Amino acid sequence: MSNIGKHRHHLPQLDGKLFLTDGGIETTLIFLEGLELPHFAAFDLLRDRAGWEALRKYYERYLTIAVANRVGFVLESATWRASADWGAKLGYSREALAHANRDSIALLVELRKKYDSHVTPTVISGCVGPRGDGYDPGALMSVKEAQDYHAEQIEVFADTEADMISAITMTNVNEAIGLTRAAVAAKMPVAISFTVETDGRLPTGQSLQAAIEEVDGHTAYAPAYYMINCAHPTHFDSVITKGAWRDRIGGLRANASVKSHAELNESTELDAGNPRELGAQYRELRKLLPRLTVLGGCCGTDHRHVEAICTACLAA
Repeated sequence: MSNIGKHRHHLPQLDGKLFLTDGGIETTLIFLEGLELPHFAAFDLLRDRAGWEALRKYYERYLTIAVANRVGFVLESATWRASADWGAKLGYSREALAHANRDSIALLVELRKKYDSHVTPTVISGCVGPRGDGYDPGALMSVKEAQDYHAEQIEVFADTEADMISAITMTNVNEAIGLTRAAVAAKMPVAISFTVETDGRLPTGQSLQAAIEEVDGHTAYAPAYYMINCAHPTHFDSVITKGAWRDRIGGLRANASVKSHAELNESTELDAGNPRELGAQYRELRKLLPRLTVLGGCCGTDHRHVEAICTACLAA
């Protein structure tokens, strides 16, 4: 393609301008749209035109908010589950899985052509999820195993118009380091987003600060930035202590609910929390995190939460 990676050599969200991204895509599509997502795999919708249109409608709700507020937007592909092990569980061949990953970016390219402007710069991100569960690290891979596993999906994204890779719900540093190295090998910028528990620590028990410093130390500071996701602000605001490591946090995708991961796993109804309250909590977190520019949501959040977050942070 002649237009590979429009922003690949410089991510505009690093320049200090506010960028939005979407909310909890899987929880929105399941609980609010009534769609079936086997294994929480949103990319499975790309099998037919109705699925394409459902995803297009989903993204456009957020893009209109970004355009109205004259802020940037990070379009995150619906591929959190589109890696080899999950694809196999869903009955995808390697070829079909690669095709689905390419299609996910093609949809975002269509949307960028419609909404991108100098006041709403639009970044396309290839979303990579954990090999295992997003809440539980399970059996830890070695760094080399993680690099080999994630390289397949990342290399597909590298041959599309994706600008970057976002590693969402990383539960442990081995996988984060391996995935980062796979992105570096593919010449793709990467953001590493860690899941934290109600105590602000990774599911492995490691502190957020230690995890960020360890990944940076083993990758020569390769990640473009880090993110926190799949936790409520009250779970981690107390662990944001002073230090250079705070400057590495550039994105936040918090949960709407204050419930723990165990409680969320057992929930049969969506806990959407309070969008306005969540917006105010983001505004306060931006005072602690000077480089926090990419704002979206995770479980239970939708366009209402992201709009509230945008309104609160722009007002500040």
